[in-house]
Amino acid sequence: MGHKIAVYGASGVTGRFVVAELDKRGHEALPFGRAQATADDPAALDRALAGAAAVINTAGPFAVTAGPLIAAAERAGIPYVDVAAEIEANADTFARGATIPVVPAMAFFGGLGDLLVTAAMGDWTSADSAHVAYGLSGWQPTAGTLTAGQVSRDRRAGQRVRFHDGELQYHHDTPPTLDWEFTDGPRAVVGEFSMADVVTVPSHLPIPSVTNYMSVEAAQGLQTASPRQEPETFEVDVRVRRGPEERRMTASGKDIYAVSAPLAVEAVERLLSGRFTTTGVASAGKMFNAKDFLTSLITIQTTRRS
Repeated sequence: MGHKIAVYGASGVTGRFVVAELDKRGHEALPFGRAQATADDPAALDRALAGAAAVINTAGPFAVTAGPLIAAAERAGIPYVDVAAEIEANADTFARGATIPVVPAMAFFGGLGDLLVTAAMGDWTSADSAHVAYGLSGWQPTAGTLTAGQVSRDRRAGQRVRFHDGELQYHHDTPPTLDWEFTDGPRAVVGEFSMADVVTVPSHLPIPSVTNYMSVEAAQGLQTASPRQEPETFEVDVRVRRGPEERRMTASGKDIYAVSAPLAVEAVERLLSGRFTTTGVASAGKMFNAKDFLTSLITIQTTRRS
């Protein structure tokens, strides 16, 4: 039986994908946005969530929308999921806590990497480092992505961020460029191109160093934004290291924005059917069975390599 799921930011690129995914799975989307309820209007948010079984927030900047939407979900007593890629906004959500199940960064950036790292860990209880490399054929950022990214940069005064020695570190040095061996061969990547993984992964896994890498083509595309045309292809290659040992998981597919929809909707379905492990704020790898979750995503091909 389908559920009524509120979708904030339903008219945006990711929001439209989420609404379509809900419809495909037999749920009823309750779309709303800033025209119906701004983040600073609790009463309007409460009205928008009336009758909803859960809420998916796709409207950034999440530094502005996440906190108020979580509070509204708490008042309604329903689960909250968002697709935030903003490092600081996700850190805020984990620090905030919640009385309901809350899954931040349940999207291509953040959720997918966290699931892959968690699955790659397997029976390991700790690791020395985790490396998440994004082999995108390009990046055609939406207006929302650009706005959210600027909010994050402003919050950290233009500094770069990385997760080393068990903490987020901010700095001004130039990121390294190196070659990463993806399944289809080597590709130039920008090192320490930190994404939401530097918050989601260490939120529940004892790994003192989490490093992201982004293909040079994608990094350049983010700097020279143009209208979206042919969706990008991607390979996300995860390597977890403990001493001399290394475990790997790889996911591949097409269209990073479209992929966020099944990730978010699958999360909501699992929350509403009791297939989760904890309450409060938790990343995908903590809230769900990572291996089983990845297996359910027919839009993503995953491979484990040791």
